[in-house]
Amino acid sequence: MSDTSGGSVDPDVPDGAARLRLLQLSALTSTVDRFAIAPLLVEIARGFDASLVAVAAVASGYFLAYGLMQLVWGLLSDRLGRVRVMRIALAGLAVAALASVLAPNLAILAVARVVAGATAAALIPTTLVYIGDTWPIAVRQRALSDLLAASAVGTAVATIGAGLVAELVGWRAVFGLTGAAAVVLWWALRRLPEPGRDEPGPLLRPLRLVVRRGWAWVVLTLALVEGAVALGALTYLAPSLQAQGWSSGVAGLVAAGYGIGALLTSRVVRRLVGRVPPAGLAAVGGAVLAVTWIPTTVSVTVVTVLASGLLLGIAWAFLHTTLQTWATEVVPQARAAAVALFATVLFLGSSVGTALVAPLADAGAFDTVFAIALAVSVPLAVVAVAARARYARVT
Repeated sequence: MSDTSGGSVDPDVPDGAARLRLLQLSALTSTVDRFAIAPLLVEIARGFDASLVAVAAVASGYFLAYGLMQLVWGLLSDRLGRVRVMRIALAGLAVAALASVLAPNLAILAVARVVAGATAAALIPTTLVYIGDTWPIAVRQRALSDLLAASAVGTAVATIGAGLVAELVGWRAVFGLTGAAAVVLWWALRRLPEPGRDEPGPLLRPLRLVVRRGWAWVVLTLALVEGAVALGALTYLAPSLQAQGWSSGVAGLVAAGYGIGALLTSRVVRRLVGRVPPAGLAAVGGAVLAVTWIPTTVSVTVVTVLASGLLLGIAWAFLHTTLQTWATEVVPQARAAAVALFATVLFLGSSVGTALVAPLADAGAFDTVFAIALAVSVPLAVVAVAARARYARVT
């Protein structure tokens, strides 16, 4: 078990706190790249004279690649090492970002974004597994909460910054900045030590261990639905305001309420870990999620979009980190595979959710988009809390 107290381990090796900072920066970079596309949908559509449905398909392709590659990277990290996988992925992300900047048409941009999604996919699950490998379960959700805080900052930076950069410089510059960050982080991670891990056995053995565990199926199903109603609907917060004539900068600034809510609430969650049982944390998040989409279902305005974004950030900080921590412990002997599958279905749900409601968004029926998210969020919250409470009783 690595030292997480912040004390120096070796003059040339980052200590626990410094390691966490590098992991946070990795998560932030991945999150910025993933969330930057939402405020750019309308700008890209204008730039290529394409429909919002066509550009939304680019976003769906990114999310789909992001989701499907989680499992591949998870298996590779067992063999190549956590840090090596992150550095390979960052190099690929830098190349994909350059291709996105230079894309002459929507088709080339779509291919470049799929590659970007496939490479950025490695960062968050690998950081989660790294934490699972090195932080004890009693305090693990605190580290995961810190990781969420970094992701929340990334979300805010992406939704605010992408819109502003697109207005001032152009949407291509957004991808250029992500690529530059990937290069810098690729260099910085050379000092992050590999955590100890068992010698890998047969390639598919971890997957078999996960699929044979009934509780793993529960966690994965919850992640799938959460991805659709949370991340899928979140994609359309900024476009819902742009459709009313607001600039991409203003729309991104308002939609960043999600990142701000998650960032601030993650500090609260960190303090509650160990004092409140996981089911209790899930209950708070589930209760907030159940009302998250009410404002934007009633009316889509600057105020209601900001409110739904903030509520979603609060719900995410409580509920998602609980599910995420659950994923790291449900099959401890196959943690990388379990976390990779968790991330895979989460972003698969995001891709499916984004694609299914794209025609409604293109028609301007954003209130219906959010009403669908509301209808699914309520049962999701109830089942998630009940399942986590039962798991605590039977294990």
